[in-house]
Amino acid sequence: MRTRTLKLLLSIIIMLISAAFYGQKYITKTGNIKFEASVPSFEEVAAENKSASAVLETSTGEFAALALMKGFRFKVALMEEHFNENYVESSKYPKATFKGKIEDFDASKITASEKTFTITGDLTLHGKTKKVSSVAKISKSGNTIKITGNFNVKPEDFDIEIPKIVSKKVADKIAVDYNFSLNK
Repeated sequence: MRTRTLKLLLSIIIMLISAAFYGQKYITKTGNIKFEASVPSFEEVAAENKSASAVLETSTGEFAALALMKGFRFKVALMEEHFNENYVESSKYPKATFKGKIEDFDASKITASEKTFTITGDLTLHGKTKKVSSVAKISKSGNTIKITGNFNVKPEDFDIEIPKIVSKKVADKIAVDYNFSLNK
């Protein structure tokens, strides 16, 4: 009986040690995503979401993020209303998601000095999914992994129609910046 208990205890300790080194998830619910679709000589078209969620599985480099569309804030309330009702139709498509992988990710080599990685995956927005790739800077301080980067998207890739009357006031390519501080 004692031998069985000792073996069970030893097995549990080995599993916990393995989990500590191999399958660690880092998470945030306060990620920051900004987008800029401004055109020179017209009113700024930009918004920020400070409550995006993200998770990084350090053993595989898998990365996922989620942003609620109604979480994007604009300087002009009417612009925010048009964004939600007419463009992204946030009642019908309430969130944007990204599921991908950080290429050649090795958690043991992440330090306080930023290192450059490529993140590739599927961005789903407005009911459409498109492959995207982004160059990201990743660093670690204590129990926090920081991931920052940017990429561009086109509204038509996600079937987002920009009415002709305002099409000259909105950029063809929308610049998206992200900043995640993920913790264990």
